Amino acid sequence: MSLLSDLINLNLSESTEKIIAEYIWVGGSGMDLRSKARTLPGPVSDPAKLPKWNYDGSSTDQAPGDDSEVILYPQAIFKDPFRRGNNILVICDVYTPAGEPLPTNKRYGAAKIFSHPDVAAEEPWYGIEQEYTLLQKDVNWPLGWPLGGFPGPQGPYYCGIGADKAYGRDIVDAHYKACIYAGINISGINGEVMPGQWEFQVGPSVGISAGDEVWAARYILERITEIAGAIVSFDPKPIPGDWNGAGAHSNYSTKSMREEGGYEVIKKAIEKLGLRHKEHIAAYGEGNERRLTGRHETADINTFSWVRS
Repeated sequence: MSLLSDLINLNLSESTEKIIAEYIWVGGSGMDLRSKARTLPGPVSDPAKLPKWNYDGSSTDQAPGDDSEVILYPQAIFKDPFRRGNNILVICDVYTPAGEPLPTNKRYGAAKIFSHPDVAAEEPWYGIEQEYTLLQKDVNWPLGWPLGGFPGPQGPYYCGIGADKAYGRDIVDAHYKACIYAGINISGINGEVMPGQWEFQVGPSVGISAGDEVWAARYILERITEIAGAIVSFDPKPIPGDWNGAGAHSNYSTKSMREEGGYEVIKKAIEKLGLRHKEHIAAYGEGNERRLTGRHETADINTFSWVRS
């Protein structure tokens, strides 16, 4: 095993200028991440200088078997915390060979909005609080929980310390440092209310970069749990009953909101959100009706509400 570890940790820059680029994209479910690696002749820092690539979309539920080619367009680069050196992680979005964005390519529409001059002038800031649950491999039961049983009730686990409260801290800290190394604007971590549940925060990040950074952070987390022999779940309510679910709280502001008189701008934006509540809930993913019940620190999924805090 020591030889295998030595080979995995080989420093390529000592013998070649070639680098490894890990191309990452969102699969057909809208939540599954896929990736594959390619060799490049030298270091690259601009995604526009990276080559496009292709893959079999019929194997990711993104294309039919008789017309399966999908094209990867590189969009953002991060340092690779696994291979290190000049190696990189590349966030991509997906297109047909004719250049049309796939239906699962939500980044394309977002990039069009964020690149609009009126939007860019407002410098939209995002802060994303990504909650997740660590599960024991093979049994899909939260890390630290007795098999087939339950820990003590919620209360001592939020930001808790100790072997009987914080399950999986080694994974969490490894992820935290790996994200900082990668160049992701990760701003913090904490243990959450349900044991085995954690949160990381990305931001404040501007515009489309917030989405790229969250997806890169999710990828790194999935890779670390793979190494650790655990599973990460973003399911909104992984354990039924008197346990908190997991969400991704989104903090948002524009330049007008942050300036003098911004409170009135905020109120107008909230009023607009209230008019399209059902449409927005439908876009937030599957399973939220199991979490947004009005209990466990949530609002009812059918009710739009806001408060000044």
